[in-house]
Formats: sequence, structure tokens, C-alpha cells
Amino acid sequence: MEQHNSYQGSAKYIASLELLNAVNVSVALNRPLLIKGEPGTGKTMLAQSIAENLNKRLIIWNIKSTTKAQDGLYVYDTVQRLYDSQFGEGDVRDIGHYIKLGKMGDAFVSDERVVLLIDEIDKADIEFPNDLLWELDQMEFNIFETGETICARHRPIVVITSNAEKELPDAFLRRCIFHYIAFPGEEAMRQIIRVHHPDLEQKLIDSAILAFYKIRELPGLQKRPSTSELLDWVQALSIGGMDPEKIIKELPLPGVLLKKDQDMNLMKHRFGTVDDLPGKRNIPGFRRV
Repeated sequence: MEQHNSYQGSAKYIASLELLNAVNVSVALNRPLLIKGEPGTGKTMLAQSIAENLNKRLIIWNIKSTTKAQDGLYVYDTVQRLYDSQFGEGDVRDIGHYIKLGKMGDAFVSDERVVLLIDEIDKADIEFPNDLLWELDQMEFNIFETGETICARHRPIVVITSNAEKELPDAFLRRCIFHYIAFPGEEAMRQIIRVHHPDLEQKLIDSAILAFYKIRELPGLQKRPSTSELLDWVQALSIGGMDPEKIIKELPLPGVLLKKDQDMNLMKHRFGTVDDLPGKRNIPGFRRV
């Protein structure tokens, strides 16, 4: 692969060699890249980084539990056509006027190659991935109302993310290049923090990382804190002027890291009574309410 056509990472995104290779193989083979990993491991940011590094426009299709495959192709606005037929505002004979392309449709008709992110595909119905097999393979779809076939002018770079909430169909998996983003280790996490907060004191970073992994290892934790929550936490600690020597002992501001009552209670039982719960003490720079 030529250097200028390959993904090399970006200033705001630290990618492992294995991830770089997975991205570049996906681009070279024109296969969708399926990315799995814990929430907060940078799956969505990867697509943003690819678009930035390769100088491509990014189109994001956010998937919800109610999303259907058809939504990403096009929608036929029958309500607007009915309104126009009643009030005479528009040529209702031209059905094409009421066809609105979805995110995948936009990627297909783009004048330049784009990066298409299908974000959190496992939120949708189990049949959703199978319903996209033809479009992802052949890069075309039909608009039944007009008889028109939309073919991709330039095959998009497709990145698909999954939080592994549901198993994806085998037929879908066969068509993808797969990569699992493991949760960063301590050294990689230091690099990530440095990228986002280059001016933080090294001692604060080191203490925060030790405390962070200590919390993540608590047995029975329902939602382990993610990278994004650690980034917020170190910033909050810095703003509050927290002494790095006290971070591991006191674990201040736990609500920045933990988001479930059960996890806060788990920390309470692990570190003492409610009054002694880390984060209940006054932290310099923060006014107690």
C-alpha cells in the first residue's frame, strides 16, 4: 500500500499497529471494518481519525433500537406529498421530489470517496445487519417508487462499531474485516491523556491512572469507568488542585467515574461509611453544595 493512501493514525488518536493494519486491509480489500470493544475505547473516534488522516468527509449513521436498514438508504415522504396535493404546493406527480436519501444513500452519491460510520450496529434489531448485506456487497440499491437504481460513485470506507450487546449474524461477519479494541493498558493510557491534556502534571497523571485501574478492578462493578471518563476525571482533579499524593488514598470525585448507584455503594462498602466515602470531602477549587 502506498504511504499516502494508508491510514497512519492522527494527532488526537493513538492506534496500535494491529489496528492500523486492520484499517488499511479493510480499505485495500473494500470490506467493511467491524470494530468491537468496551464503550469508551475509541471506536467512534477511530472513524473520525480515519476521515481526518485520509482527508475524507465523514458521514455518521447513528443506529438506535428502532432503526431499520431502509432508513439509511432513503425515505419516501408520503406525508409531505399528501400535504402538497391538498394545498397545491409542489408537483406531486414527481415522486422523486419526495425521495430523501439516508446516510448510506448520501455516501453512495457523494462526488468524492467518504468515510461512512455505522455506529453501534448492535443496538438495532437482529435482522438489521442482514438487511444491509446486498448494499454493502454490491454498493447499490433500488428506489422502488421511481424504479431508479442508486450505485455508489465511489465505494465508501465503511466503519461499523459494536458494543457486543448482541451477536451479529455469521453472513454479515463473513463480509467484514474484524478488529477488537482492547482496553488500553497503563502506558497507553498515559499517552492518551497526554494527547488530550498535554499540560497536566505527570504526578497527577500517574496517581490518577493507578487509582483508575484500582477502581476498574473492583469485583462486582456493573459499569467500569471508560477512557472518556478518566479524561474527564483527570481534568476535574487538575481544576480542583488535588494533591497527587492523596488521589489513591481518597479517590476524590467518584461521580465523574462511576455512574450507577450500585457501583457507588460498592465503593462505599470498599472504602468506608457514607461520610468517609471518597469524594465527600471538600476538594480545593470546588464549592460543596
